[in-house]
Amino acid sequence: MYTNFFNLKQAPFSIAPDPRYLFMSERHREALAHLLYGIGSGGGFVLLTGEIGAGKTTVCRCFIEQIPDNCRLAYIFNPKLTVAELLQSVCEEFRIAAPGGAGVKGYVDAINAYLLASHAEGLNNVLVIDEAQNLAPDVLEQLRLLTNLETSERKLLQIILIGQPELRTMLARPELEQLAQRVIARYHLGPLSEAETGAYIAHRMAVAGAQGAPVFPQAVVPQVHRLTGGVPRRINLLCDRALLGAYVENSGQVTRTILRKAGEEVFAGETAAPVRAARWPLVAGGLLAGAALSAAAAWQVLPHKETAVPAKAEAKGAIVPAASVAARVPHGQADEAAALRSLASLWNANLPAGEPCQVAFRLDLRCHTGRGGIYELRQLDRPAVITLRDGSATSYAVLAGMDERSVTLLADGKRQRVELAVLVPRFTGEYTTFWKMPRAFRDNLAPGDQGLDVDWLGTRLAQLNKSTAPAANQPFDARTRELLRAFQSKNNLKADGVAGPRTYMRLNQLTGIAEPRLLAAAGTGH
Repeated sequence: MYTNFFNLKQAPFSIAPDPRYLFMSERHREALAHLLYGIGSGGGFVLLTGEIGAGKTTVCRCFIEQIPDNCRLAYIFNPKLTVAELLQSVCEEFRIAAPGGAGVKGYVDAINAYLLASHAEGLNNVLVIDEAQNLAPDVLEQLRLLTNLETSERKLLQIILIGQPELRTMLARPELEQLAQRVIARYHLGPLSEAETGAYIAHRMAVAGAQGAPVFPQAVVPQVHRLTGGVPRRINLLCDRALLGAYVENSGQVTRTILRKAGEEVFAGETAAPVRAARWPLVAGGLLAGAALSAAAAWQVLPHKETAVPAKAEAKGAIVPAASVAARVPHGQADEAAALRSLASLWNANLPAGEPCQVAFRLDLRCHTGRGGIYELRQLDRPAVITLRDGSATSYAVLAGMDERSVTLLADGKRQRVELAVLVPRFTGEYTTFWKMPRAFRDNLAPGDQGLDVDWLGTRLAQLNKSTAPAANQPFDARTRELLRAFQSKNNLKADGVAGPRTYMRLNQLTGIAEPRLLAAAGTGH
């Protein structure tokens, strides 16, 4: 109902685990990295726990989208099952043909035969069990027995258990000690910090299509964090109700009063204190709906004031209000090529006239363009040209630094520090960055390829594994490809054994190649 009022494409705070809205806080990135690490670590159990609404299922679904092509995956989301029912579910998920009316032994034999056949084909099998705190002890023991099948190098079934904190308590029981010893990675997903709460709200609003001045100003973020404890699902519930409240009250922004009322509505049953404030009417149908829609229409034609930029905001490193960024960036950086040349200067490259990416290629710099937003750039940890939009105007700025709360922009020849929550609604998610190529770089390396780029790759992988570097002119063989897969899996990359731009960027970072960093530059003015 309020989406049209705020010019949103969809409701931004749905509690459905939509991967598009996944906010990759430091904790979420670590949780995802643990899951990806687990599937490349030789089998056993991986444990992911977290409070209700912390984002476990959303992280899991993001993980499912990133599993390597050689993995077959089974996903069980309702584990309140007997041993026989669980084994039957595993067979159904992996599409294993089990004999009709098979008992526990029949199912186990069929699963074992399937795992051996899959291993012979070079395939891995991953079983993900959500809400695993509901598993009975005898079912957990049966899962342990399923992981007994192994080769000299790895177990043939990887099991990921996702559940609430009591799952950790269950695994601490003496009768489950053998299973606990097979947990090769475990991670507990905690709540968001206050700063992450603000960035989370801005991120979801941006994905939903919000533009212009923030609907949730920075001033209300501490109150949101206090009311929700930083738990994403509680943030969603509160902010969704707050948007409805702002819509009903014909307000273009969520205020502290609106938030307080929303909290009393959503979390009323959690406290003994009486709810004193008047509740908003449910705007649905009839006269109330007509009145609310009329109010919304009236709001659309009200004049919007632009905030004047204080003189002191001109100072280097000052936090610049939203209006100033919107006003300056389109005038100063309307030319993307000029922004890319400014970006290249951070790599100590002076790009002459011409198409910047083609010119940079001749200087061993490669352009990489993506559309993943602030949190993908945080993972890449490198400056980039980002695309900004204010209404119909498009402009470009160099994102030169970032910390938890703010970013440093180079635009119109000036360095500005802007609050992250202010930037996100104007950022389209599109970016272009540079990375240093090895000599004789090729886009695709085929088995048996030789050359300087293969030597570079083998040397860097050996450096990270603290092993002897391969001799010059060695072919791109199965061993190198396996080392590459292991590196990709460990670093939250698609573990496909293909050396793409993201893989080279990460290798550059970890092996000391001199490139500018995004996070190290935040707030430093450099």
